[in-house]
Amino acid sequence: MEPRRNDTGATMKDVARAAGVSTATVSRTLMNPEKVSVQTRQKVENAVLEVGYYPHNLSRGMKRNESRTILVIVPDIGDPFFTDIIVGIEEIAAKHGYLVLIGDCRYQHKPEHTFVNLIVTKQIDGMVLLGSDVPFDSRHDEQRHFPPMVMANEFAPELELPTVNIDNLTAAFNATHYLQSLGHTRIACISGPEELPLCQYRVEGYIQAMRRMGMPVRDEYLVRGDFTHESGAECAAQLLALPEPPTAIFCHNDIMAIGVLWAARKQGLTLPQDLSVVGFDDLPAAQYCSPTLTTIAQPRYEIGRQSFLLLLEQLQGHTVAKGSRLLDSDLIIRESACAPKS
Repeated sequence: MEPRRNDTGATMKDVARAAGVSTATVSRTLMNPEKVSVQTRQKVENAVLEVGYYPHNLSRGMKRNESRTILVIVPDIGDPFFTDIIVGIEEIAAKHGYLVLIGDCRYQHKPEHTFVNLIVTKQIDGMVLLGSDVPFDSRHDEQRHFPPMVMANEFAPELELPTVNIDNLTAAFNATHYLQSLGHTRIACISGPEELPLCQYRVEGYIQAMRRMGMPVRDEYLVRGDFTHESGAECAAQLLALPEPPTAIFCHNDIMAIGVLWAARKQGLTLPQDLSVVGFDDLPAAQYCSPTLTTIAQPRYEIGRQSFLLLLEQLQGHTVAKGSRLLDSDLIIRESACAPKS
């Protein structure tokens, strides 16, 4: 007997045909995924998304196509930058009766079925992506398989998602220009990973500021870290070992900037007289390191809050325009930058 069709018109038989397995294997995969091989599970899950099939034996709430649950996918939950964004999402979500699941995709690139299974079985109503590097194919032509999505913090125009973020290019330009206004000409930049769009925008802001003032953009002054204290310290050691070391360093996040401060002190430098440092994010630690850190402040809580409200509009059936919703950022001046020695 042919499986009963669901609202999309797809059946379990369609899934089986697309995956090249039996309907019994499809049923076993969806009901007891631990009893099939990883290869089989991935084939079935991909086929379910491809044909648009959703199981019928879901909870009563899921039959109403509403789980009142959203998934927030975080690039690295250990990074304190994301804490306030998640708080902003959770507080406003709770007010509207939604539960928030947190998924750390740093450790999920191989077992992507963990997230895909939530989508396949309609256990989530929508997703907030806190980065463009996610453990499933989120290209625009694949989004028809997914529930509503919003991107927060990152901006990847090729994904064509509603997005809440700051103008990273302008913020980086302002940070670099501030160092120029103090009299620095030898300004280095410690970027985050090259593949991240926000890092690309911040590098472009640094380059534009240097060129605007007629200053050379030196290849050896542009180095890349991975947003950790260790990479900030390692990049600082590399820059300070140059025959003509920089007198100022602009870092793509506060954590790397704090690593730079540590490495400079280890070399016996006096801060900020011997080396000025500017960070990005305005984490709480920026106020308590020594010297206190000049940095770009992002409205992290508001980014989280606005991203959920954008998702909520979609969940309520409203059409939300694609593209970026820009929030303001500010340069917070503290003690880690001053005029260079003559």
